[in-house]
Amino acid sequence: MTVTRSLLLFALAAVAEIGGAWLVWQGVREHRGWLWIGAGVVALGAYGFVATLQPDANFGRILAAYGGVFVAGSLAWGMVADGFRPDRYDVAGALICLVGVAVIMYSPRGA
Repeated sequence: MTVTRSLLLFALAAVAEIGGAWLVWQGVREHRGWLWIGAGVVALGAYGFVATLQPDANFGRILAAYGGVFVAGSLAWGMVADGFRPDRYDVAGALICLVGVAVIMYSPRGA
């Protein structure tokens, strides 16, 4: 259950951070205004909170692993929200990052 909870928290964190950054991007770069920017700032704040809910107590480990989730999630977000089509190198890189996440977070460690 702990791994499942951790994976769900990583997914929620990705939606909050990537979604927040996308909202700010839309507000500034696409001239959608302050409401979009404000919503993005709120979502980015939510990301910071969600990251604290991970079962592992090591900040560095959580943020390092989340980096891999962010890479893969950003490509997926771009596909859904902006019609971006990753090439095989994007996909390969994202898969490598996700393997890194698994190694960092879920490898057995001595207590």
